[in-house]
Amino acid sequence: MGFADDHLIPLVDAGLGNSAYLVDLGDGRALAMDASRDLRALRRAAEQRGLRVAYAADTHLHADFLSGALQLAHDDDATVLASAAGQRAFPHRGLADGDEMDLGGLTLRALATPGHTDEHLSFLLLDGSRELGVFTGGSLIVGSAARTDLLGADRAEELARAQFHSLRRLAELPDQVAVWPTHGAGSFCSAPPGAERTTTIGAQKRTNLLLAAPDEDTFVRRLMGGLGSCPAYFHRLAEANRRGPAVLDAAPGLPALGTPEVRSLLGHGGQVVDVRPMADFAAGHIPGAVSLPLRDQFATWLGWLLPDDTPLVFVTAPGQDLTELVWQALKIGYERLAGHLPITTWTAEGGEQQSIELLTADRIGDRPVLDIRQNSEHAAGHIPGAVAVELGELPARGDEAPAGAVVHCGHGERAMTAASLLQRAGHNGLAVLAGGPGDWAKATGRDLEESV
Repeated sequence: MGFADDHLIPLVDAGLGNSAYLVDLGDGRALAMDASRDLRALRRAAEQRGLRVAYAADTHLHADFLSGALQLAHDDDATVLASAAGQRAFPHRGLADGDEMDLGGLTLRALATPGHTDEHLSFLLLDGSRELGVFTGGSLIVGSAARTDLLGADRAEELARAQFHSLRRLAELPDQVAVWPTHGAGSFCSAPPGAERTTTIGAQKRTNLLLAAPDEDTFVRRLMGGLGSCPAYFHRLAEANRRGPAVLDAAPGLPALGTPEVRSLLGHGGQVVDVRPMADFAAGHIPGAVSLPLRDQFATWLGWLLPDDTPLVFVTAPGQDLTELVWQALKIGYERLAGHLPITTWTAEGGEQQSIELLTADRIGDRPVLDIRQNSEHAAGHIPGAVAVELGELPARGDEAPAGAVVHCGHGERAMTAASLLQRAGHNGLAVLAGGPGDWAKATGRDLEESV
């Protein structure tokens, strides 16, 4: 068909650190690869080109987002392409190693590449006999390979060894073949930092330390040595994707609530999520509310820290995008969205408030410090004497927080989330650093410490 670079349209979800892809097949039809349930960007790209999605492929049973493939099958009559070994419980064309799909001029060839998951496939896109590129999902990614512990720590090494052989297989493709991964920088499926989200086989053979490992044991040590923590919701979405997410006829709205309704919901187990900027939350918030500012990373921390089986009330600021809020929740399987409450409604109707002190770096003084960043961030440079507890572990380890601590992260948003969790658990006298450890070093003229 004369495939050109502009026939491939990457669709980046910066918050989750992932890329989906829309492939223009040249005849008004398109292939969607690893599309999220939040199809807004994909729909815009397809409409701009006058495309109908004819095929929706998934490289694996995703743990970090709900797939949009079933929705595309419903809306566009798309054929779902996925691993037969995944045993999905809805109509799809099950593929095994070496199976090919004629896309009408282009061909999609399935390559079994287990490691990130058992049933993982990569998809090689061919134009005639010319190998254009390979959709590698969570197998070979820019500078690394995706984590192998999502099926349990007891299987992490076994799957890491499978990942070794999968990467070696992909490395046998010609150097000029493009590599189109799903996971990229910012993904808790283990991708190193960096701006590049696509690459080539040749570039990875030159620069990827995992591909440079001299043997399988070294590869396994390098891969497993880089595994950090991951959001709690990762452990339930793969099965949700196997069953198939509910098809949506329209994006659910988020109704406005009054104070009596919110009190009733709280009395029946509901929880309050305050999505306003952290400074607004610090100045005054509903007691027991969890601060999760609405930003790119909102879905990650919602899925890490809040239950998916209880009604959620969202406290909002004027002008915040409620549609964005809803889709970020829906794409990770949060359906029980009770509604939203402007804080002014709460206060006007007699609702009580709490506050949290917000400090600049020059005002910390000798107060104890709680660093809630990821362990790798803490190790790279931290305030001397800071107690380190990752935000994701804080609900279970809150008793390790020093009394009257100044909580910090890199900028302040995660720290405010942490402080809200601690305050809800009964901690008093907390403060949040408006900034990060670099601001402390600049304000004090002292060096940060590094951990070996």
